[in-house]
Amino acid sequence: MTHPLVFPPGFVFGSATAAYQVEGGATDAGRGPSIWDTFSRTPGKVWNGDTGDVACDHLHRWESDLDLMAELGLRAYRFSISWPRVIPDGRGAVNNAGLDFYSRLVDGLRARGIRPVATLYHWDLPQPLEDAGGWPVRETAEAFAEYAAVVGAALGDRVDTFTTLNEPWCSAYLGYGQGGHAPGRTEPAAALAAVHHLNLAHGLGAAALRASSTADPGLSVTLNFHVLRGAGDGADEAVRRIDALANRAFTGPMLHGEYPADLLADTSAVSDWSFVRPGDLALIHHPLDVLGVNYYSTATVRLWDGASPRQSNDGHKAAAGGTAWPGSDAIVEFVEQPGPHTAMGWNIAPEGLTELLLALSAEFPAQPLMVTENGAAFDDVVSPDGRVDDPLRVDYLARHFAAARDALDAGVDLRGYYVWSLLDNFEWGYGYAKRFGIVHVDFETLARTPKSSALWYRDLIRSQP
Repeated sequence: MTHPLVFPPGFVFGSATAAYQVEGGATDAGRGPSIWDTFSRTPGKVWNGDTGDVACDHLHRWESDLDLMAELGLRAYRFSISWPRVIPDGRGAVNNAGLDFYSRLVDGLRARGIRPVATLYHWDLPQPLEDAGGWPVRETAEAFAEYAAVVGAALGDRVDTFTTLNEPWCSAYLGYGQGGHAPGRTEPAAALAAVHHLNLAHGLGAAALRASSTADPGLSVTLNFHVLRGAGDGADEAVRRIDALANRAFTGPMLHGEYPADLLADTSAVSDWSFVRPGDLALIHHPLDVLGVNYYSTATVRLWDGASPRQSNDGHKAAAGGTAWPGSDAIVEFVEQPGPHTAMGWNIAPEGLTELLLALSAEFPAQPLMVTENGAAFDDVVSPDGRVDDPLRVDYLARHFAAARDALDAGVDLRGYYVWSLLDNFEWGYGYAKRFGIVHVDFETLARTPKSSALWYRDLIRSQP
């Protein structure tokens, strides 16, 4: 297959997964419980009562999964490390059997010429730390730094890039504000405290990785940016408010060294932000080798006038205090986007990726960028001969890679692109009902079948200089 898309030499073509979504082995090799183990076992929290107990069984099938990555020609694999598999209680004793699994995984990737890119936190907080207060308390950030030091000492000589956190927006707002993700709390003040302590964990963790790694791995964080559109009267104000909560609450301290003044003012009825201690912002503002960018769709917001019927909010998009903080003088709601949509109900808007990359490049001109997640869920069907043709996903990926190419042409320092996801997996609150993978997983037999999108991606990689 001939591909018209050509990327610069050295451009990284990868794919990504997360530990709880693919590993399984929930109690194997000394792993302790995480907040997602607890949440998924709580009736009514996850579709069909699904859990990640088995997931894709990657814990036991990792070698054949790595062989599959090599067959597809992946140049990098972004995986996450399960904190409770490494330190079951969150602090204290290290589980060497769990750490050894990741050591073998990293060595296996390097042996196949695939760059290991390790995310330290992809939402699976050890349950004992949640029992002690979770992300709204400072001690969790301190525990994260201890965990980062353990991982850095064990793997820092062989990992290409460490990512401290994946999408702290989800951890804070969905976990502690909206309640749709683990641990399922609905406490606006706690959500804001979680924002800060996740930011602090990033800074402390980054310093710990630098200090403990015997080599010099790259350092990153991955944020899921909201690409916003305004609607109706007060559109600009609606966009400003959600931009502050969803985007600048993280880029402000991480990349500018300060929280936005308008964010503090908007949320003053909920919190006085007294959990921010002197010196915290300097700790958070840590230089990054690359900024990870997760993008799936755009979002449209408007101010609710208090009279018209409220739009129902998509929990994934709206949870950033999405309807409003108690006591605030305006309610922002998320408006349904025009189609086409993926199976998640998210609109397909490749131009939003170009727009986002250009905006980030303009705001942070010296900061290299990486698309660390982009992909789509569709209702895939296995044909009688066993093939899985997914033309909608092929089209989605082709258009978004073209959007990334447009950003490169406009001068953006974009270093690579990771397709989400390598495998169909446990999709959080949706259980196994939504399939993002370019490789189909039969959740009865656990057999892997590359979809036509995987073959398209293989051919794209092969066509590059």
